[in-house]
Amino acid sequence: MPKLFTQAQLEAIADALGDTSDGLTGSEIGHLLATSRMADIDPSLTKRKRLYNAFASEQNQRQDRTHILAFIRHAMKPERFARAPERFEPMRAHLNRALAFAGLAIRASGTLEAAEAASTLSEAQRRAQELRADLNTRGVHPDVVRFCRDELLADDYFHAVMEAVKSVADKLRARTGLTDDGATLVDRALAGELPMLAINPLVTESEKSEQKGFANLLKGTFGMFRNTTAHAARIHWPMTKDDAEDLLSLVSLIHRRLDAAHMPPRV
Repeated sequence: MPKLFTQAQLEAIADALGDTSDGLTGSEIGHLLATSRMADIDPSLTKRKRLYNAFASEQNQRQDRTHILAFIRHAMKPERFARAPERFEPMRAHLNRALAFAGLAIRASGTLEAAEAASTLSEAQRRAQELRADLNTRGVHPDVVRFCRDELLADDYFHAVMEAVKSVADKLRARTGLTDDGATLVDRALAGELPMLAINPLVTESEKSEQKGFANLLKGTFGMFRNTTAHAARIHWPMTKDDAEDLLSLVSLIHRRLDAAHMPPRV
């Protein structure tokens, strides 16, 4: 038998999508119901009741949730928020709290994926907060948290890692004016006899070795995490909370060394 949403889950999803402050507008609901081939039972109702009635009627009639899932996918396409990007993450956060009980989650890319089902409200809320709290306890660099704040709200370790590693490249470009990315950016910024950025005086052989090792650390971080997460499906590249915290701490260390780096004078 196809998996169905419970009544409570449908109510929570409708509440999230129809939220007065952060949810869909009435016209958006009408358009998305039509796009998802669902009947708009009573457009005169409040947004939440309108959505719930449409979802419940659809699921009861067909005995599957295919069109409801299609509605969610259409509603959370990032391109829909091009003119108002500030709407996307609040709606995603609300929706993920509701979807957590059904073992689903909307990722930062807008994709709907399977997730470990939450069994209690406190568990769903805990997932959205515990990683941020742990990072604050560790004293993680604020630039790391700034780049992955939206992913942390949904406790999305996979995308939090990807966004945090992007922050290193962003800082390198900001400090040097370069426009490259990945290993090419690291080589141009940190490698060579006289790098654009130096993390120490570069006088002794030990200092030169440290500079070279730091550059290799950055290239290894990009290669192992950013490149992998950017091209691999999440289900094929698991990221645990412990792994995420360790990596984010490493990225924090990289940020602190870059903050203290200097630009050696050119002769």
